[in-house]
This record gives sequence, C-alpha cells and structure tokens, in this order.
Amino acid sequence: MATAPKTGGIHAPVTPSPELAAVVGSDALPRSQVISKVWDHIKKNNLQNPANKREILADDKLKKVFGKDKVTMFEMNKHIAKHVKA
Repeated sequence: MATAPKTGGIHAPVTPSPELAAVVGSDALPRSQVISKVWDHIKKNNLQNPANKREILADDKLKKVFGKDKVTMFEMNKHIAKHVKA
C-alpha cells in the first residue's frame, strides 16, 4: 500500500522571492528544501561565525534576505519566511 506524498505544512511548495531565488533558485520548492539549500549556501561559502557557530555571517546574497549583516540560526527562518509565497 503506497502512502501519499506529503504536501502540507513544511512540505508545501513555496515560491522564493527574487532575493531568495539568488541563493536557492527560482523553482517552487518545499519549505524544507528552501532551508536545506540556504544551509548548503552557508556551508559552501563558510558563513558560520567560527567563534559562535549559531551565528550566520551574511554574504551579499544573504544580506538581501536577512536585511542585516548577521543573524542567529534561530532568526534565519523568520527572515526566510518573509521571502516565500505559498
């Protein structure tokens, strides 16, 4: 018996804003994928503060999403939420 794919909540596809699309691409993605791609960008570009791993040091692309130079990983989701449309 096959289970239906998950389509609600964090699995619901969202459309990124142009600012967020610069980081994650412009395709509609589940919110979980958006977060994952932002983390890929953070890790690839070494944007975690070495002195405090919970802090993200924004590059030019992420500054447009976060609206400031650094955020905590807990604040990050709040800023990303402003840049996605269901």
